[in-house]
Amino acid sequence: MHRMHNTGPGRVFDVFNHVFLTAVGLITVIPFLYVIAGSFASDTELATRSFFLIPNDFTTTAYDYIFSTNAVIRSLGVSILVTVLGTIVSMILTLTMAYPLSRSSMVGRNFILNLILFSMLFGGGMIPTYLLVKSLGLLDSIWALILPMAINPFNLIIVKTFFQQLPKELEDASKIDGCTEFQTFWRVMLPLSKPVIATFTLFYAVFYWNDFFQALLYLTDTTKWPIQLLLQQLVMVANSGIGDLQEAQLYEPPEESVKLAVIVIATVPILLFYPFLQKHFAKGVMLGSVKG
Repeated sequence: MHRMHNTGPGRVFDVFNHVFLTAVGLITVIPFLYVIAGSFASDTELATRSFFLIPNDFTTTAYDYIFSTNAVIRSLGVSILVTVLGTIVSMILTLTMAYPLSRSSMVGRNFILNLILFSMLFGGGMIPTYLLVKSLGLLDSIWALILPMAINPFNLIIVKTFFQQLPKELEDASKIDGCTEFQTFWRVMLPLSKPVIATFTLFYAVFYWNDFFQALLYLTDTTKWPIQLLLQQLVMVANSGIGDLQEAQLYEPPEESVKLAVIVIATVPILLFYPFLQKHFAKGVMLGSVKG
């Protein structure tokens, strides 16, 4: 392989590969850099300059408007709470359900798997789901943002397949050592599952952070709105005020830069979460996807 890269065609391929991947990386990063720069620019500059990475007229008016009350800080706290709590609940339920379903000796396994596959194709619909959430007394509660979507069937199937790929000899050895089923799961299987745990922790966290539709359906108390819903409403009614945001009338925000600032505020926190899981992410995406 080393000799191949030292040849003329090999060096040409390396150069082309580096140039191509650099171009793809720039195509991915530059638009986000523009969004950040635009969030600090005035509407006049955004209207006259089609593209820039450094604003000429640097201003924090958009962020002053967004953070003019404690509503945004409170909504950030709600989103962080929902994301952390929801991810923990989803991972616990997904892992504890996937592991027994991966054991062929489980009674009723095929029936439960068929129900899971059925739920991937058919749902109850918005109105029946709303009535169910209402009958459970979850309206205007953060649990309404977590429990209805606590388990993703697709994620569950992938994690189940991953557990099936682990050597059965490990389970047999743990039983010989006197471990119960739960001890085998906790002490043997979970330590081997770090890549898949990291991967689906990120998937669930991104889902909970980005979701606003559940809050739009189930929450009427504006003090419990997550950041995504609040920022969406901020953009839509920037000049009319929502609840505590009426204080923001003191500002005359540039409309376009407010939209870009909203994107930055909604995106940066979840981007900061990714590096901690990057070590296991690439490997975890492929785990469980070979066998069916």
